[in-house]
Order: sequence, then structure tokens, then C-alpha cells
Amino acid sequence: MKKWQLLVVVSFVLLAVSFKPFHHGWANYNQKKVLDYTGIVEEFKFENPHATAKVKDKKKTWLVILAPTSRMESRGVPADKIVKGSKLRVVGYPHKSINDEMRAERIYVNNVKFELR
Repeated sequence: MKKWQLLVVVSFVLLAVSFKPFHHGWANYNQKKVLDYTGIVEEFKFENPHATAKVKDKKKTWLVILAPTSRMESRGVPADKIVKGSKLRVVGYPHKSINDEMRAERIYVNNVKFELR
């Protein structure tokens, strides 16, 4: 194998491995336990690979994994639709091993439903 080919292969492997911690596999969420609550948005990030929101439900703050930004926009939820301090109803599944993380299937902003899957 030529040096440049080896360099390309090694670069590709390093790039692929560097993004692995940021991907949330859906198999990590308990799809038999549905969470449905309305909370207050404490933080919202509109960035890839997935938009996220920290939503306080009573005494617990959840890290809510939303859809990728392109899907959020195509489903009618642009970056300015969710703001800190607003109410957000979230329906989704809790993470199997991380106690304060969940994946949202759908959200309600101002009582309007948005399917994220």
C-alpha cells in the first residue's frame, strides 16, 4: 500500500471515530416506557447531529434529544421556535442507562404538535 493510500485510510478512520460519541443510537432508549410531560425550557441548542433541549419537569431536568436540524426545520420547528423559559410538552422515551436523558418522538410548542421521527 502506498503512503498516500495509508494516509487516506487512517484519516478516514480517525474522522469516523471522532464523531462516534456524538451519535445517539435509538436502541439505547426504552421504547416500552413512554414519557409525556410539560416542562420549562432551560436551554436549547440547534446544532447537529441533533438539536437538544434541557427541559425542567417538576424537580427533574431532562436532556431531551430532538431531531437533526434539517428535520426540525422541515417539520416546522426552526431555531427560533423554542426559546428559553417557554413551555414545551415532550413525548418520548427515557435512555436505558442515563437517568436524565430522553429521546423525543414528538413535541408540542404552543399546543401545536410536531412529529420528529
